[in-house]
Amino acid sequence: MNNIDDLPPEHVSEIIQMALSDHISFSHIQAEYGINDKQVKTLMRDTLKSGSYRAWRKRVRDFGDRRETYK
Repeated sequence: MNNIDDLPPEHVSEIIQMALSDHISFSHIQAEYGINDKQVKTLMRDTLKSGSYRAWRKRVRDFGDRRETYK
């Protein structure tokens, strides 16, 4: 599945839960669903409220700066 528009709603929900988790990396999501980190970010931007998306991106960025491998 390379196109996020082709994902069933239940997969979208699972991907969002995985992306919101601090313990699951983008590479794990890609291995399971075949979508890359840019597609995950697009899916999150289109699905979450704008404030929730900005808070999630800030958290991912901040943790990424502090840890060698994060997301």
